[in-house]
Amino acid sequence: MRPEIIVRLLALLTLLSNVIVLLYLLFYVFNRLGFAKDVWQKINKFLSGRVILYSFIVALTATSGSLYFSEIAGFTPCILCWYQRIFMYPLVLVLGVGLFTKSKDVWKYVLPLSLVGLSVAFYHYNLQINPSLLAPCTTIGFSASCSERFVTEFGYITIPWMAFSAFTLVTIAMLLLKSRKN
Repeated sequence: MRPEIIVRLLALLTLLSNVIVLLYLLFYVFNRLGFAKDVWQKINKFLSGRVILYSFIVALTATSGSLYFSEIAGFTPCILCWYQRIFMYPLVLVLGVGLFTKSKDVWKYVLPLSLVGLSVAFYHYNLQINPSLLAPCTTIGFSASCSERFVTEFGYITIPWMAFSAFTLVTIAMLLLKSRKN
């Protein structure tokens, strides 16, 4: 498959995840305001019992995309890319084990990883939007600049935004799992 097709596919998945998150948050607000309670219940019923599977698929896709960008497309990861990988890659294993064992407590292990990864990805994306910010890779001599954009799709989707979107989906899913546990 040609590289631009893979990049476009990953960007489309990111765009889809952004729409899903926005719709989910919109219906959450509507539900809190007393509107669309039936839609909110249908959404939660659909997600019930599937959040670990969906999170696993998101983490596996993000990990595969990350490996594609560095190992096949030849993009050199910067230091912030490596930090995001440190928090994304274990999610595949932890969520896989949680899925296999049907553990409802997997959120305790996943949520801290996804929150830190989300924060790093958001900071990294901001470095790309505002390259004048002090980037760690420019201060300690890494070869890849944290502000370099290897990919820009739909005017805003970059590799850090893809990671941010994946961490956001996993975080929301784990918060859902946590709320069902209590």
